[in-house]
Amino acid sequence: MPPPLEIENTRRAAESGVGARVYEVLPDLPALVLEFLPGRTLDSASVREATTIPRIATACRRLHAGPRFGNDFDIIGKLYELLDVCRYHDLPLPDGYLERLSTVEYVRTALGVLPMRTVPCHNDLLAENLIDAPGGIRIVDYQLSGNNDPSFELGDIAAEADFDPEQVADLTAAYFGAETTPALVARVRLNLLLSNVTWTLWFTVHHGLLRDPGSTFDYRAEAADKWGQACRDMDAPDLGRLMRAAAGRTSSLHP
Repeated sequence: MPPPLEIENTRRAAESGVGARVYEVLPDLPALVLEFLPGRTLDSASVREATTIPRIATACRRLHAGPRFGNDFDIIGKLYELLDVCRYHDLPLPDGYLERLSTVEYVRTALGVLPMRTVPCHNDLLAENLIDAPGGIRIVDYQLSGNNDPSFELGDIAAEADFDPEQVADLTAAYFGAETTPALVARVRLNLLLSNVTWTLWFTVHHGLLRDPGSTFDYRAEAADKWGQACRDMDAPDLGRLMRAAAGRTSSLHP
């Protein structure tokens, strides 16, 4: 994302009360001077806690009700953008990646039958972007922000913290409340899958192109972990039922 757009989205997130306040913009760098948020940076284990899930949902609702961002975001568009980078630089893809894209397209079709209104989303809610501060959970780092389907936001949270299906249902219910339906739960679970498929390539690109001898982060292992989770869900016996539920072709997630 171009720095001016990231800066503007950060400003708008601050207006929602979820992002840190922007005190100053230094366009020549470019950089931001942000409000310090006193609190605890969350980790995956704390995100999975039953008492934390509804608080994260509340933070997401506040962000999503705030000013719209200056751009849109589509996770499958991001997938093909990253795939083009891999092809251009001749980076090796995970085993079977291209063959699995047909499943991704089936999922995209199912999600497109009953599309949701887009809202301003963060789109990269790994645990470390969540700060448990006085007054509620705050959200930082808007590099991938953009208007998007809110069910992707929830699915991405679930993917990053490796939620099981019950935890996905709890997060969906905490966010949508009385409006929760099997179709919405299915949407979130399918977006969990799309998150893992796409961010597999993000880590693949970083493994192939970053040459920082001082880095201790294993991008290759992270890509393998994301891809393993994605394949698990693409091979799950209930994938077809999830797609039918998301498309409104059944009222139940069960056989």
